[in-house]
Amino acid sequence: MTNDPDPSAASPEGQAPAGRASFGFRDVPADEKAGLVARVFESVAPRYDLMNDLMSGGVHRLWKNAMVDVVHPRPGERILDVAGGTGDIAFRMLRRQGERPDVTVCDINPAMLEVGRDRAIDRGLLQGLTWTTGDAEKLPFPDRSFDAYTIAFGLRNVTDIDKALADAYRVLKPGGRFFCLEFSKVTSAPVGRLYDAYSERALPFFGKVIAKDAESYRYLHESIRRFPPQRELAARMRAVGFANVSWRDMSLGVVALHQGWRI
Repeated sequence: MTNDPDPSAASPEGQAPAGRASFGFRDVPADEKAGLVARVFESVAPRYDLMNDLMSGGVHRLWKNAMVDVVHPRPGERILDVAGGTGDIAFRMLRRQGERPDVTVCDINPAMLEVGRDRAIDRGLLQGLTWTTGDAEKLPFPDRSFDAYTIAFGLRNVTDIDKALADAYRVLKPGGRFFCLEFSKVTSAPVGRLYDAYSERALPFFGKVIAKDAESYRYLHESIRRFPPQRELAARMRAVGFANVSWRDMSLGVVALHQGWRI
């Protein structure tokens, strides 16, 4: 993991002006972003997991497994997985917890949650799993409720990242751990250029052919490009109160796993 001792080292590049939010490469009124994102995920929900496999060549499974390894959920811990509607992270957590599993999936999009519930039934995962509709910026849970909070490939879709981080801090118990797995800034310039070219062309292409929706996948590519780089996200985590903030680059920074502790 990379520790960032400089909390002032944040770059405003890519942030939307006050009162507005980024929706891909566009800046839209902040109160409109949630609805626009909802329409994207309503469209892609039925083929979301298939598309993840195609677009990453299955590597997203390794990234998610690595995150769960770091979380290391223990029996009886209360785990909250935010923006995890299709259950990919939650199912891994349940298997790791073994006895006394306790995982809550919270997603703002009912269509994604419906896919996740169906997948859970198909896998016989009925115990220790709760599904809740809720907004990452104002979670429907009391203060100090969870031992760990995870969010995988979801933070870039919220309207206000800082509000989502602050609410993550609020719902964690003292000593609770926050984990964010998200696309990030590639650390190799040549690889970064290849990756940008691939994602710019391949995501809309696969979206058009497989999901019959090129525009939603164009948004997903653009949202990756607008997301804060590693050092900036670490600074923003620290600003809402997280301690021991660090990150781990995966696949040369194509994704990064950030973590921090509530004190």
